[in-house]
Amino acid sequence: MDPGSISAGVFRNAAFGFTCKIPAGWVLRTEEMNSPEGKNAEESQTASDSGAAPRVLLAAFSRPPEARGEDINASIVISAESAATFPGLKEAAQYFGPVIEAANAQGLEIDDEPYEFTVGATKLVRGDFQKDVGTRVMRQSTLVLLARRYVLSFTFIGGTEDEVEELVEGLSFGAGAKAAK
Repeated sequence: MDPGSISAGVFRNAAFGFTCKIPAGWVLRTEEMNSPEGKNAEESQTASDSGAAPRVLLAAFSRPPEARGEDINASIVISAESAATFPGLKEAAQYFGPVIEAANAQGLEIDDEPYEFTVGATKLVRGDFQKDVGTRVMRQSTLVLLARRYVLSFTFIGGTEDEVEELVEGLSFGAGAKAAK
């Protein structure tokens, strides 16, 4: 699976035909998220390629996760998982069962039912979540797409709806994404 590449603050994945802007100064943690403790990077890659585990294509944070701050640690996490892992999966909306379960485990509640969401000419399914964090609210939007026998999940986290929307707006599909080197 093509893991994609980053150039000039833009993550590109030509195989799936998308790009995602990474805000200036953000910290990349993709390798760490693909290397579970106790496994080396090669073993993790083999498990991801075989469909045994999701593959994180991009993990970017506004600050290192271990650095404390008053605001929400905004983030972008893009992953790909073999659709074969979910027998009977025919539509992206069906993947929201596991997404909601994972979000609930993190204390997030879904705002409303997942809905169709269009980025350029590409139709995805989107779910919006939130969680009270002390005096703040953490917001998460997850967009899901089935492509090339994979489930692609795009998760954007921020402290305000505007912050999350700005991150989502950095996602694009199409000819420009495929042609970029």
